[in-house]
Amino acid sequence: MESIKVRIPATVANMVCGFDILGMAVENPYDEIELRLTDKSGITIKHTDDYNLPTEAEKNVAGVSLIALLEEYSKPVGFEMTITKNIKPGSGLGSSAASAAGAVVAANLLLGNIFSKEDLVRFAMNGERLASGVKHADNITPCIFGSVTLIRSIFPLDIVPLSAPPMFVTIVHPQIEVKTSDARQILRKEIQLKDAIQQWGNIAGLVSGLLKNDYELIGRSLEDVLIEPVRSILIPGFDEVKKRSKEAGALGGGISGSGPSIFMLSKEAATAKAIEQVMSELYGKMGIEYKTYVTSISRNGVCVVNN
Repeated sequence: MESIKVRIPATVANMVCGFDILGMAVENPYDEIELRLTDKSGITIKHTDDYNLPTEAEKNVAGVSLIALLEEYSKPVGFEMTITKNIKPGSGLGSSAASAAGAVVAANLLLGNIFSKEDLVRFAMNGERLASGVKHADNITPCIFGSVTLIRSIFPLDIVPLSAPPMFVTIVHPQIEVKTSDARQILRKEIQLKDAIQQWGNIAGLVSGLLKNDYELIGRSLEDVLIEPVRSILIPGFDEVKKRSKEAGALGGGISGSGPSIFMLSKEAATAKAIEQVMSELYGKMGIEYKTYVTSISRNGVCVVNN
């Protein structure tokens, strides 16, 4: 192959209690990348959107990820890349991760699938470092592996793919921007032991609930006593959205990544649609522009699009 087109899912990082270690890929929204292999070294980047993202490879999250990949590839090649972004930057839905992950997955396929998924995560984490200053992988990993993933360790990289029961995901994206780097700066540097113990219990409960297909345990475990109380102040209407969504039947949910998007998990499609209505009513009353999605877990992550 000389060229390829891939579709890259949005991702929900943290999954409430799993800060920097849990992530989930969703079917919608998604980005697309067309990548062409050239025999001329260098990386050229074109965007089809109006987000004014950098096109210099060294300043672009997809570009720096490809640079990292090429540093471990023995032959002099280059890439021409066109990125179509539907995942808005600053949405909390893994926009930077989608560009980084999509680029390295597409490049690996063009080069003969010579790198492992773990290698691709490692390359794409360079894009996350450029975007937020931190090499976190909780968006990158589910984007590449699909479904839900646990990052047990970053150094060394230790990824645990997790199964999950069928669930619907309702997302509301208030049209405000919360930069990941800013959302990290407001977090507490120290926590009390009793809070840590509670958080560990929720993380273990959530993972167990996913593996056991135990919806009630999943719902009970979707609680964050460390990050959400701080970050939620950046998101207008957060507490009311969460309260009303649970009253409408949501298993639970919270901030997607660093926000401002909010996600809720449901067992039934009708419940997910009802939660979307709740979200729409609340933000409509507040006069804040918003976008909603009713979607499901993306089981495959980045996938090839047949033209």
